[in-house]
Amino acid sequence: MTLTARLVVARRRFRLDIELAVAAGEVVALLGPNGAGKTTALRALAGLGGLAGGHITLDGAPLHDLPAEARPIGMVFQDYLLFPHLSALDNVAFGPRCHGAGKAEARRAARDWLERVGLADHAAARPRQLSGGQAQRVALARALAVRPRLLLLDEPLAALDAHTRLQIRSELRRHLADFDGATVLVTHDPLEAMVLADRLVVIENGAIVQQGTPAEVARRPRTDYVARLVGLNLHRGTADGRQVTIGEVAFTVAEHLKGPAFLAFSPAAVALYRARPDGSPRNLWQATIGGIERHGDNVRVHLEGTITAFADITPAALADLGLTSGQVIWASVKATETHAYPA
Repeated sequence: MTLTARLVVARRRFRLDIELAVAAGEVVALLGPNGAGKTTALRALAGLGGLAGGHITLDGAPLHDLPAEARPIGMVFQDYLLFPHLSALDNVAFGPRCHGAGKAEARRAARDWLERVGLADHAAARPRQLSGGQAQRVALARALAVRPRLLLLDEPLAALDAHTRLQIRSELRRHLADFDGATVLVTHDPLEAMVLADRLVVIENGAIVQQGTPAEVARRPRTDYVARLVGLNLHRGTADGRQVTIGEVAFTVAEHLKGPAFLAFSPAAVALYRARPDGSPRNLWQATIGGIERHGDNVRVHLEGTITAFADITPAALADLGLTSGQVIWASVKATETHAYPA
């Protein structure tokens, strides 16, 4: 691993204690709700916040005792923090100059990086003359121009509009693929994490609650936050064979399990009925509609009661069923649409 770290940060009402390992060429995304400790972890890696314990090792050398300016790190901040009085070229050249390069050498390196990010024609522009996407690329070039072994990205696309974000995300993925050091990305955007990262580390209340590849995390969420992040309903119950009991409702599932288990299913897999359906369908429960809202091209129905869940239906289905908030209805999900796994 290029980076190995245990980050312990203690504050009056908050404590962060996590371990990270990032390989050369790997992008690890830190995800979590507001206040979970993501930015605190990033600042600790950068030397912008002190450690109460732990260590940071980069390429086998201890980093935690070095001041921020002595660490072989490049950082892209959420607001980019470009120097307003300097041109794009001089903003990028600033890093190499701070690391001892001569003026001509630093400017040559800066021109090369501006060309790599497609901004060679904007070398003389000041930050106020750049679009959000262009400013982001200058900030990335400035971070990479110092040839860092660790690249830290703090919500790098958050300041961009939706259309620009789509384009810049694709470009950023390409640049990260060419970077041979370790990259740690902090983001609140699950799509950004899924597209840019090789591995996700989910932090809640200062601790790691789940980690794995994007596919692993998306398929087996282990907390309500992660389930919401990947768009699944998640419940914890007790499994016995092909049955998982949650409260008073026994769900038939495809997997064979024993003991504590998670049950996950998509909102799109939930079927709704005004009256109890004929026959004896499995995985059926009664619920109260807690709310109805637009969700993309569909409608999201909030179900409350013994089993809380989201159900996604079409606007036509909403009209046919005549659903309203406070109404008591029936809900079901097929066994083939559920996914059960050990808790």
